Amino acid sequence: MKPSKLAVSLAAVVLSVLPFAVFAQEAEEESSPLTWSVAAVSDYVWRGVSQTDEDPTAQAGLTYSHSSGFYVGTWASGVDFGPGDPSVEVDGFIGYSIDLSPDTNFDVMINRYMYPDAGGLNFNELIGKFTFFDAYSVTMAFSDDFGGSDTSAYYVAGAGSWGLPHDFSINAGVGYSALDDSYGEDYVDYNIGVSRSWGLFTAALGYYGTDGNGTDNFGDLADDRVVLTLSVGN
Repeated sequence: MKPSKLAVSLAAVVLSVLPFAVFAQEAEEESSPLTWSVAAVSDYVWRGVSQTDEDPTAQAGLTYSHSSGFYVGTWASGVDFGPGDPSVEVDGFIGYSIDLSPDTNFDVMINRYMYPDAGGLNFNELIGKFTFFDAYSVTMAFSDDFGGSDTSAYYVAGAGSWGLPHDFSINAGVGYSALDDSYGEDYVDYNIGVSRSWGLFTAALGYYGTDGNGTDNFGDLADDRVVLTLSVGN
């Protein structure tokens, strides 16, 4: 992608985010069961693979959390899988989060990946996540209809996040996708990045990639890449 195209696309997405940012800054801080986010990304990368043909897009999410630990929400992003539909991914999820100890949290959710005008790609995934000391996590996921392919897939990942001076933080993770032979080869994805927050605003720069099996499955969409994310949210 030419730098000028990237700059223009990101600028357009950021401008669409600004009204939300202004509203957030003007609103008084108070406890609320609602959390939200709006972001501009230079590439939507999911498990090491570009979902937007390496182009920028906008993303937004909204979650309602109950004091019992149950939560429900939705998240949306632009996508580009080639000519024709879909152009949007809309996820709906419901889950439960509980602290098992002062240093351990367990979260389980069912996520429904939906692609308007391309319903054949829709699928469900069960996702469980353990978080330790607010810094380390282990995620496990399973789908019996991965990508609408009527095949099973498993995913396991580990990640960590560490605070740095001046409100910077660094994060890293590695994941393993076990796919049905008819869908593709099992592959590894990895990432490392740095971010900084200013109140509700966050800027993040991440490096993403996959092993050779990932590029065999998805070609250039699974190559190593750097992704810029600009977001606002509570």
